[in-house]
Amino acid sequence: MIKMAVEGCRRNGKHSGLCGQAPSDYPEMAEYLVEIGIDSMSLNLDTVLQTTQIILELEQRLGR
Repeated sequence: MIKMAVEGCRRNGKHSGLCGQAPSDYPEMAEYLVEIGIDSMSLNLDTVLQTTQIILELEQRLGR
């Protein structure tokens, strides 16, 4: 459902973002969101540096 929502937003020129606990608790969720093309996500303060580093490395591998 999240992927469908992100794709729908992109198709219609709308911003997609996720606010919630999952990207902070599960780095693989943050990676998945980046892979499907989400525009933004919220993170808990205690995980923002670690998760941002993961996302930056993934975006570099994906050529974004």
